[in-house]
Amino acid sequence: QVQLVESGGGLVQAGGSLRLSCAASGRTFSSYAMGWFRQAPGKEREFVSDISRYGGSTNYADSVKGRFTVSRDNAKNTVYLQMNSLKPEDTAVYYCAAGGALTTNPYNYNYWGQGTQVTVSS
Repeated sequence: QVQLVESGGGLVQAGGSLRLSCAASGRTFSSYAMGWFRQAPGKEREFVSDISRYGGSTNYADSVKGRFTVSRDNAKNTVYLQMNSLKPEDTAVYYCAAGGALTTNPYNYNYWGQGTQVTVSS
């Protein structure tokens, strides 16, 4: 069982930056690939990024590639999402998730956080 708690969301102007954190409970954090997803009002949850168990592999949605960076610190049981050059279309609730393998499919993740709101003003 893994519990995930996101933090770091907020209101930022276009072009600004935010760093999201996702803290995990338990001693098996390094057993999980971690993903970031987002969901805007009226839209389906979409993949943003993922990172392998020890950080050796990462993937990004085309819409965030070059602007967002995912990382993890297994000693702190935490995964991060550094978001730069934010755009109004990045506005959404951002969720972290833990799963057995890298995947863009949200249904393949076993554990989810409660989400953190990111709002980018124009």
